[in-house]
Amino acid sequence: MGVLRDNPELALFLCLAVGYLVGKLRFGPITLGGICGTLIVSLLLGTRDVSVDEDVKTVFFALFIFSLGYMAGPQFFANLNRRSLRFFALCLIELVCVLGIAFGLAKAFDLDVGTASGILAGAATESAVVGTATESIGKLSGLTADQISEYQGHVATAYTVCYLFGLITIVLLTSQFMPILLRIDLADASRELWEKMRGGARGLEADEREALPGTVGRTYLVTLADGRTVGDLERSQGRRVTVEGVKRGSELLTPTPDLELTLSDLVQVVGRRSAIIEAGRLIGPETPAVPGLDTPMATSQVAVTDRATHGSTIEMLEKRHPEFREDGVYITDVLRNDQHLPAAAQTELQRGDVLTLTGARGGLNRLVSKVGAVVRNDSTDFVYLGLGIAAGSLLGQVVVRAGDVPLSLGTGGGCLVAGLLFGWFRSRRQTFGAFPPQAASTLKDMGLAVFIACTGLAAGPHAWPLIKEYGALLPVAGIAMVLVPASVSLVVGRKLLGIEKPLLIGAIAGQQCSTPAITAVTQVARSSVPLLGYTITYALSNFLLPLTGPILVGVLGA
Repeated sequence: MGVLRDNPELALFLCLAVGYLVGKLRFGPITLGGICGTLIVSLLLGTRDVSVDEDVKTVFFALFIFSLGYMAGPQFFANLNRRSLRFFALCLIELVCVLGIAFGLAKAFDLDVGTASGILAGAATESAVVGTATESIGKLSGLTADQISEYQGHVATAYTVCYLFGLITIVLLTSQFMPILLRIDLADASRELWEKMRGGARGLEADEREALPGTVGRTYLVTLADGRTVGDLERSQGRRVTVEGVKRGSELLTPTPDLELTLSDLVQVVGRRSAIIEAGRLIGPETPAVPGLDTPMATSQVAVTDRATHGSTIEMLEKRHPEFREDGVYITDVLRNDQHLPAAAQTELQRGDVLTLTGARGGLNRLVSKVGAVVRNDSTDFVYLGLGIAAGSLLGQVVVRAGDVPLSLGTGGGCLVAGLLFGWFRSRRQTFGAFPPQAASTLKDMGLAVFIACTGLAAGPHAWPLIKEYGALLPVAGIAMVLVPASVSLVVGRKLLGIEKPLLIGAIAGQQCSTPAITAVTQVARSSVPLLGYTITYALSNFLLPLTGPILVGVLGA
């Protein structure tokens, strides 16, 4: 242990390595996850008086919370509208319930501010609350340094126990019990909703792929289309096909609309498979691939930046831009945050969504600029990143007094708000402030993991006395603080708001900010449809729940 005490960096990364290994252990459908595993290992190691400098925790928490806000920013502001009001109501239910229960438990059992905050963070399965609450406790007046250290240690310990029981509860509740309560087979209901969104097309299972892809290219020998122009041929199919190449003898011709086809020409056409088959009946027999007529299908990722596109469905977007059909370009994927949504006709697009466009290169290049901005995420813009975190830190120093209660966002809350704003601003014009999703996700995960490890090491000496004092209360609180808001949301969402059942289950997992829960739900559903509800409440709760830490600390501390 002397080596670990003398080399805190060794202790820190040992906690990460062993903690994430523990987090991979599976108990039925439940895995603890790397963060919970790291906290357990660091708490145990902390009992041996191994610690890391407090500034390390502050820096890495700022990195985590800013990255979290940056990734959620576009969707957070996009969801502040009338259409998403019913989902916003679910987040308010979560907010009011967890704050009310935590405050009630604190008064009923005479809990200190650290234990109450830890119960709130763990039962809500929101790790960011640990940081915002811990920071707020450090700013309370009238406490000695030893009291502050003890209460901050109680946050981590109560969080660990409540998180474990809260995680198990939300995973089982959303993936197993809610479909029973709603009297549905989640897989069938998700597939039916997807088919409805796709205009009746059958939805694929998670492990299925199209045997006959919708977008194809074919080469035909001209025997029937002698004398027809390229433009006439494309118009005959409702511009659902495009002629990408014409070979006459050994000469490759540019397929302009006025180009007249002659007998024995070789023509390459690209488009929807059904239209390609019809075009072949007008042109002549299909031929094998011909050298020179092997135009590849190109792919481009485009961010939705146009205000007119926000709120439109994919079907509406394609009608607004006839180039989709004329040039044979198709939307094959919709990426929102780090979640892939079905590219169905009725999928509603939001500003900041990243669309994958696939088609022949010529048509693709003509259409990209009309839909949005090409995503440029090849390297991180550290100027933008540094300014954002600095602005968040300054914002966190502002203190507002509500009577005798001092309220402050702190570094965590300030960086969260700054991340939301900077991420949203970046999404409007994706030509500056690059922060690649992989980099943002890595920085977010690393920042949280290091912060949790530092917190656990510091809390180790206080863990066992707290568990002995409140051992039975902590697991009961963890379960109750999940069941109450989730149950209320289930009734309100179905009876009053009329949210479709698969979307409602996903939204309840999102209001709890539970990635393990939505993972379990999509596995049971064998579909990504529940993600459509999850992404809305997840973005909103990611902003709202971390703010409950300073609110609870401020009220109890007063």
